[in-house]
Amino acid sequence: MSELSIIKGRPAIESTISDQAFARIAKIALREAGIVLAPSKISMVKSRLTRRLRALGMSSFDSYLDVVEAGTDQSEMGNFISALTTNVSHFFRESHHFDFLAKTILPSLHQKLANGGKVRIWSAGCSNGQEPYSIAMTLLNADPSLAKKNLKILATDIDPEVLTLAKSAQYKGSLTTGLTDEIIAKHFRKSEQDGEVVLTVNSDIQDMISFRQLNLHAEWPMKGRFDAIFCRNVVIYFDEETQVRLYRRYAQALEEGGWLMLGHSERINDSVTSLFKSAGVTTYQTVRTEPPSSPVEGRNSKGSN
Repeated sequence: MSELSIIKGRPAIESTISDQAFARIAKIALREAGIVLAPSKISMVKSRLTRRLRALGMSSFDSYLDVVEAGTDQSEMGNFISALTTNVSHFFRESHHFDFLAKTILPSLHQKLANGGKVRIWSAGCSNGQEPYSIAMTLLNADPSLAKKNLKILATDIDPEVLTLAKSAQYKGSLTTGLTDEIIAKHFRKSEQDGEVVLTVNSDIQDMISFRQLNLHAEWPMKGRFDAIFCRNVVIYFDEETQVRLYRRYAQALEEGGWLMLGHSERINDSVTSLFKSAGVTTYQTVRTEPPSSPVEGRNSKGSN
């Protein structure tokens, strides 16, 4: 049988995405997640959505989009958005942020905890979980007693699949990039699975983190404010209007003087510079210049990241 022959029982998937179907895909992505898809991305979009068609046993992109928009399968919108983004992460990625957390932010958190306050940190767009685990490890490396303090990390993502991996707290192969032997010995348990070493995050680290599915463009259920927000390599997918809206919501969700960490290629937009001041490489601190409103305020969306 030729390698190009259709596997018996599996429908032949369309070889191209029509201009109309791509326009529909781009419209859904922008509406539901603020993702901007240029026409130059059509090959990438076809490749990634073909996997979803294959998984569902479908052959037509339009038929697949009907399923996505119908909302009968609530998880498929998340799978659709996930397919259009890149879940690339590793432990202690962009290490300057973790150095800043330990050396600059942590002293103020100590003072807040000593005064009976609570500390909350948000990893927004946590992908496979390496970022929130790195945050927790950074804090416990600096002060092991923090594991018993009123300090919690919220980790959210739109993609249910990456959240499943993150909640498992198990990593192997390339997913362990960024870990040193010292960190592994201190914060992980080693086991073996199918001849491959598996690293499982220790329970004291896991207990500091709550993983939740959340669409950044929907309403946020969180009522309290955060001392720091990590939102790195997320807004690069959004158009400027969506970025500005998100930065304003972050400013509202942060405590006065709270911290926002962005990815290496991301910067605060000029229209919201009055809300933040630069504090280092892609690191910002809030400047309260307008009355704070509820951090859950935002436009409605069908998605749930």
